[in-house]
Amino acid sequence: MRFPRSREDLAALGYLAGWKVVGKLPERPVLWAAKKAADRFSADGRGPAQLRRNLARVTGLAPEDVPDALVKASMRSYLRYWVEAFRLPAIAGPELAQRIEGMIRGRDLLEESAAAGDGIILLVTHSGNWDMAGMWAARRFGGFTTVAERLRPEELYDAFVEFRESLGFEILPLTGGEPPMAGLRAKLESGGVIALVGERDFGGRGAEVDFFGEKTVMPIGAAQLARDTGAALHVAGLWFDGDEWGLKVHPRIPAEGREIADIVQDSAALMESDIAAHPADWHMLQPLWTADKEERRRRKAREAGES
Repeated sequence: MRFPRSREDLAALGYLAGWKVVGKLPERPVLWAAKKAADRFSADGRGPAQLRRNLARVTGLAPEDVPDALVKASMRSYLRYWVEAFRLPAIAGPELAQRIEGMIRGRDLLEESAAAGDGIILLVTHSGNWDMAGMWAARRFGGFTTVAERLRPEELYDAFVEFRESLGFEILPLTGGEPPMAGLRAKLESGGVIALVGERDFGGRGAEVDFFGEKTVMPIGAAQLARDTGAALHVAGLWFDGDEWGLKVHPRIPAEGREIADIVQDSAALMESDIAAHPADWHMLQPLWTADKEERRRRKAREAGES
């Protein structure tokens, strides 16, 4: 990697060092250090402000009334994800996959969809450890395909791709390559499995939904693929369960002949129930709801006018 010249370069250097170092260290001291770092970053639960605003929607409280303990637990959960991600290439294997399989609720629903042979779409949120679940899915179904945001700098994106390919993922870039929908469609039409993150719209062409009582926009790709290909669309909830992991597969969402917006709203309702059940394990530190995005745009416009 070139000499770091920006915050992006420094962040990339940190992630790359994490993969090289954390996987070689004992698990318990690393998790202890991650908890301490999370507590420091969250100021013992007083921040970050956007995480607090997001959790306010989930809990139905005013931001200032969200318990510091919940914000603190959420940051600890987020840092735990990164520790496990850095360690996963070293610990992935049949034994870990078998442990995860024993924790999956609703696995029979996936098996039924797999037996039908029409392809499977797994729709998840930024919760728990989806790489761990993906490792299991790749082993159970002989690989699966997903889409990755093209991170900057390029070295960081390449590292994420290499990491996930080592677990059996096929990665399609969201930008900077062929549009991913064609590749996803081909995978499903061959009876394969794809996994997509469902609650945050990156492309700006999503459908407006009601989510925890407020408006936001969610991506339509999973709904469109399910309707057009006949693939089975399943929302899957992810969380941490003590030292283990939780994964719940919801029943197939009907898609044939339906409006895309209605399919997305049904998906949103299931994702909402999963997040509400395990709010500390939802790792959403960015503005998600329309009101917050508009406020951020207004703030940036004011700052630009003052400069």
